[in-house]
Amino acid sequence: MPTGVAIRDAREQLFDAAERVLLRDGPSALTSRAVTAEAGCAKGVLHRHFADFDAFLAELVLDRVGRIDNQAAALRNSAGTGSVADNLTGALTDLFGSVAVAMVGLVTSRDDLRARLRRTTPTGIPVLTEATAMIASYLTTERELGRIAADADVDTLAPTLIGAGHMLFADRKGGPPEAGAVHKVVATVIVGVVQAPRP
Repeated sequence: MPTGVAIRDAREQLFDAAERVLLRDGPSALTSRAVTAEAGCAKGVLHRHFADFDAFLAELVLDRVGRIDNQAAALRNSAGTGSVADNLTGALTDLFGSVAVAMVGLVTSRDDLRARLRRTTPTGIPVLTEATAMIASYLTTERELGRIAADADVDTLAPTLIGAGHMLFADRKGGPPEAGAVHKVVATVIVGVVQAPRP
């Protein structure tokens, strides 16, 4: 793109381009040159919007983490409907079927990025931390509705489900797991706490 030509929604275009590079080529291929080439713009465009490339990556991760809030609201709203296992299966598939697995790889592979993200996520790994909170919130709501046991330890169940879900989706070279495989893992994790519907 010629210098001086304005790009509409440059930040979002750069974020989308970074996602495509990340999903296609992995975290090690994510450079400012790769992002701007993918976005079809001059390298200076990225530096007009971000202090440096690590600042860009931090904003990218935080933007994508923000999308988990929408998923969390939808999951909480599903409480009391359908089955708990189906709701959790859908949530894990939506979460890890997106760019979340690649984002985790990006965060864990870059020390400077992790250091920047510690300002907003002081513990845990961004994306996984917020995803765990999403699952815990949903399970708490289901516990209040009596669909899982009153003594269910949601603070253990949530990270267990996130860890198991991440492992299922983490193979970048293979295709995503079948829905039945995700459902089986979810059902196994929650089997001891799911309650029969109230009459």
